[in-house]
Amino acid sequence: MVREPGTAATAAGLSSRDDILNAARALIGEKGYDGMAVSDLCAKSGLPASSIYYHFGNKLGVLAALLERTSEELHTLFPSPSAFDHLPPLERLEAWFSAACQSLDERPDYLRLLVAVAVGPQKDAEAVQATVRRIRDNAHASWVSALTPIFAPKATKANKALVEHLAVLGRALTDGLAVSDSFDEITYSSQVDAFLSLIRGLAKQRGVEGA
Repeated sequence: MVREPGTAATAAGLSSRDDILNAARALIGEKGYDGMAVSDLCAKSGLPASSIYYHFGNKLGVLAALLERTSEELHTLFPSPSAFDHLPPLERLEAWFSAACQSLDERPDYLRLLVAVAVGPQKDAEAVQATVRRIRDNAHASWVSALTPIFAPKATKANKALVEHLAVLGRALTDGLAVSDSFDEITYSSQVDAFLSLIRGLAKQRGVEGA
């Protein structure tokens, strides 16, 4: 087998880059971003500081790259509401939210990282802010997509406004559960029935068919 020039070096570079990002994710979970030093990254990843600076420039570059990778992983992990389009609106929401919560239970570190970054001083860094905003906007769009067939099949201004408000609350619920899961060991999936009961109650109150 003929190896392309530079293939081994490229593979080694990608491996060391991933090792640093994996170390950063673990350290941020243990110490927070501010408590993580470059020396900690070196110790955790087994790589010299020169590798960190080569791949990322500085510690903030590590965080920006970690968030970017997290964004890609979340996109792969999370189901889209459109995957359940064959179901009636309320069942569609239930199937999507249940699948999303199951995914979050499998990898709770994703949202913990985002919540930790979103309230830290580094949130104002342009590279960090852009990635966090994109992830949160995608999550909001999924909530809107899941809720619209229930509460805004007729796209009136009032109905669309209700969906927007509920989407914000849904996203806030998962944000809060990221903290509860960390401190109280409350899983995302354990809250699915309670949240869906509230949605069904509101749907019934508004005369939604099938509620």
